[in-house]
Amino acid sequence: MSVREELERQEHLRLSHLASFADQSAGRLRPEEPREEDVRTCYQRDIDRIVHSKAFRRLMHKTQVFLRPEGDHYRTRMTHTLEVSRIAGTITRALGLNEDLAEAVAMGHDLGHTPFGHAGEAALTQCLGKPFRHNEQSLRVVDYLERDGRGLNLTQEVRLGILGHTGDYWPQTLEGQIVRRSDQIAYVNHDIDDAIRAGILTNEDIPKAISAVLGSTHSQRINTLVTDAIRTSREAGAVRLSPVVDQALKDLRAFMFERVYRNPVAKGEESKAKAMLQRMFEYYMTHPEALPVDFLPQLSFDGMERTVCDYIAGMTDNYAVDKYTEIFIPTGWQVRG
Repeated sequence: MSVREELERQEHLRLSHLASFADQSAGRLRPEEPREEDVRTCYQRDIDRIVHSKAFRRLMHKTQVFLRPEGDHYRTRMTHTLEVSRIAGTITRALGLNEDLAEAVAMGHDLGHTPFGHAGEAALTQCLGKPFRHNEQSLRVVDYLERDGRGLNLTQEVRLGILGHTGDYWPQTLEGQIVRRSDQIAYVNHDIDDAIRAGILTNEDIPKAISAVLGSTHSQRINTLVTDAIRTSREAGAVRLSPVVDQALKDLRAFMFERVYRNPVAKGEESKAKAMLQRMFEYYMTHPEALPVDFLPQLSFDGMERTVCDYIAGMTDNYAVDKYTEIFIPTGWQVRG
């Protein structure tokens, strides 16, 4: 028996019957025969493929809420991803579900985010004339854009978990549903932390009715939401929050939209970021030769608009600013002597 087979056997011994077992996966887009020397289950292999991808490494330089913040302690898409993974792992483990599947979905869920956060999404939506959704772009990244167009060839459970972490589609696996809930728990709470650091909020600003349910500190809120999700889901046999806690989370999210996500201080530079991306989109649409060499073959398959969109969506914040400067900002005259 190989190491992989032993790991798969152990899953059946220790996990709940509701878990997604690795040896019962629906498989990959392109079938891959397991190798005798395999020491990883299919979901463990997916984690490694995502973490070693270029798109994953770029997350460290992509905006979460505050555009290109000055300071080392504000969240990025990378730190957000890690926090989602840890929350999902805690809930999944407590419910006897497959931690490897949850980790893979969590690590890949935001790979399709644009530079400058949701401002970038809005810019590309205007450029395309139809909604640009980062969850759909995340799936496109793992299915197609990584590995020079070959994609990562992930399992169906991970792919659909990535797609369903937000939006209308809900993952069928409980692990995917846990990542969706963990994403909400993570971003609302760490965005409060960043907003307090930025001087936009204080803990006292959070409505007392919400604090009475969830707690008055970052750790208390996270603990309340995680423990409630575990307790309620155990009783329901499905991923749930209790009605009182669920409503408090919804109220907290509404409060954050009012005070932070639409705050003119936090979002003051968004109009500039959107205009910058839109102008670059227009430039590359008329100057395809300026695209990187590795994007040129894609033009014949996906067309100009889709290729330019993929290129800009994959940019980090700093890279987007550098390319804009290179294209549109004149350099100073240098005298050669």
